[in-house]
Amino acid sequence: MQPTTLTISSKNYSSWSLRGWLMTKLSGIDFEEIVVDPDDAAARAEILLLSPSILVPCLTYKGTKIWDTLAIGEFLNEIAPKATLLPTDRIRRARCRSICGEVHSGFTSLRSALPMNLKAHFPNFKVWSKAQGDIARVTQIWSECLDAYGGPYLFGTISMADAMYAPVATRFRTYDVPLDATSQAYCNQIFAWPAMQEWTTQAQLEKDEIEELEVEF
Repeated sequence: MQPTTLTISSKNYSSWSLRGWLMTKLSGIDFEEIVVDPDDAAARAEILLLSPSILVPCLTYKGTKIWDTLAIGEFLNEIAPKATLLPTDRIRRARCRSICGEVHSGFTSLRSALPMNLKAHFPNFKVWSKAQGDIARVTQIWSECLDAYGGPYLFGTISMADAMYAPVATRFRTYDVPLDATSQAYCNQIFAWPAMQEWTTQAQLEKDEIEELEVEF
């Protein structure tokens, strides 16, 4: 039998790889990691937001390749339903898909202004106004979900949505973004997630740096 693999890029810089990896860990299936070389042109384009399509992460299951984080999440929910990557309740599931879709295709100003960089920390970082609008929308989503479903995760128990928003939480920490108490508590919950701690520890060990993302803004 062919092994299940997940192809990812940098653990320090790649928000899409983090999302795919967290969802695969959440599913509980056994998989092997394949890490592409940081000099790989396609991986570098994805990290620097220059690629028109994102082909990493890529899950290979029984010889079939599934890429795009939403597709990976939906597939994992089908093959590992007990992990409940998507809520079992129809209304919650629809809302989960909606907010996952929003972070998947939106918040471009936030992505550009606050690139993911787990090893860095920029205290008192000045966030430009367009990104502030994205930050306000993200925290609104978090507050509404946490209020509606009781926390500590967006839909009560951990789900695909938390994996999709985890890179945003890292950006808020890296760039010292002031948050309301509810949003800060949610970020702390994400950072306490064992899978997130495992990823972060491994990201700290990466030696390669992408100069374009290491500028002192």
